[in-house]
Amino acid sequence: MTSRVSFARLLAVGLTGLTLAGIGEAAAVDYPTRPVRWIVGYPPGGTTDILARLIGQYLSDKLGQQFIVENKPGAGNNIGTEAVVHAPPDGYTVLLVNPANGINTSLYKKLAFNFPRDIAPVGGITRVPNVMEINPNIPAKTVAEFITYAKGNPGKVNMASSGNGTSVHLSGELFMAMTGVKMTHVPYRGAAPAITDMIAGQVHVLFDNLPSSIEQIKGDKLRALAVTTEKRSPALPDVPTLAETVPGYEASAWFGMGAPKDTPPEVIAVLNKAINEALADPNMKTRLAELGGLPMPGTPADFGKIILDETEKWRKVVEFAGASVD
Repeated sequence: MTSRVSFARLLAVGLTGLTLAGIGEAAAVDYPTRPVRWIVGYPPGGTTDILARLIGQYLSDKLGQQFIVENKPGAGNNIGTEAVVHAPPDGYTVLLVNPANGINTSLYKKLAFNFPRDIAPVGGITRVPNVMEINPNIPAKTVAEFITYAKGNPGKVNMASSGNGTSVHLSGELFMAMTGVKMTHVPYRGAAPAITDMIAGQVHVLFDNLPSSIEQIKGDKLRALAVTTEKRSPALPDVPTLAETVPGYEASAWFGMGAPKDTPPEVIAVLNKAINEALADPNMKTRLAELGGLPMPGTPADFGKIILDETEKWRKVVEFAGASVD
């Protein structure tokens, strides 16, 4: 009798395990079954927003549910990041990861989260140069001429950024540290409002992510002096690198998707696969190239390594610049 009861219990446990496994597999296969919120920590119009909408449309078509871009600007991208950190880890709230996420880890002294710990990497999207651009009324056609102009007008040159701690901000800080130029930092709540004031002449120079400025550059509303990567950008082949004038200068921006920690690996796998398929699509490759970016496909672990490497890289720049936000 005892052996029969024991066998019955074992059978029940085994069937329960199979049932739960089946439920887990079904949930993974069925994902997504409702719209997904894709949080962007900046206003519409900037690079993060452009990329989220571009990839989000592909994911919507591919996975059969809308990926709704939700802009949550403020606090140097931290408001949007915190919203995702505290969201249910079910794959229905994701984050457009950008350089500020790595930078803020060392720049901000008081954060309600630890980005590398609290966000699970899903997949990389693209890497793009920043571009040093000025209002066309500034009498400088080259980086060297701008350095001379800025040093001749101490305290009069305003350097815009898309917010404290962004790669846009710290690219400018690195430029000042390596050239001795002194400029007044004017942070905005995103690239779009900074560009608007640049065109109006209220600020003078911006080290912007290329995708959000390329149309204004091609339309002669802004003058590109240099790109910040080691090599010239195919999107702006006639624009030199900043390192051609300031040896050793290098900076770039990287973007991808993250999710709250403890998001099921099966869900992350679905998203990662779809993102990689998007990056392999010829039309997507063309569009990213037009924006000045290179696809950054790979596994979640690959993207996780990029996050950690870039977080450490920018930590050194933050310390070098002596920058901090309480």
